[in-house]
Amino acid sequence: MFKKTMLCAAAVTLTLLTGCASVPMESAEKDQALKSFTAPASDKAGIYIFRDSSLGPALKKTVKIDGETIGETATHTYFYRLVNPGRHVLATESEFGDNTLELVTQGGHNYYVRQSIKLGVFVGGAKLTLVPEAEGKQGVRDSKLAQ
Repeated sequence: MFKKTMLCAAAVTLTLLTGCASVPMESAEKDQALKSFTAPASDKAGIYIFRDSSLGPALKKTVKIDGETIGETATHTYFYRLVNPGRHVLATESEFGDNTLELVTQGGHNYYVRQSIKLGVFVGGAKLTLVPEAEGKQGVRDSKLAQ
């Protein structure tokens, strides 16, 4: 019985990880403008949250900043949000609850956070990682702006 349950769970996971999910997208003009990576004003910080991996194309994962949902990601998508400088909690939907990342921002700076998909027991999970600027810019360039 346990073997059958695990095989069924594996089949469901494989199905979810190989389909294609789509999310509402912003205009190409807005996408290109944000890829100039202009520093925000000194009283704001910019956060790019991107998902540049092809793993889990059937999975859409919710992203939150300070408890407010900003949208769902699909493969090769990103979000950009301006926030007040200070402490922020970013969260992404995972298999058994949200995975979080605490980020302390300074005004006038952009921050780059990668959302990674990881295999789970029943469905794929997700995690957030702060990455260096050069790596983050490349991840955003390889992605498109989601609404």
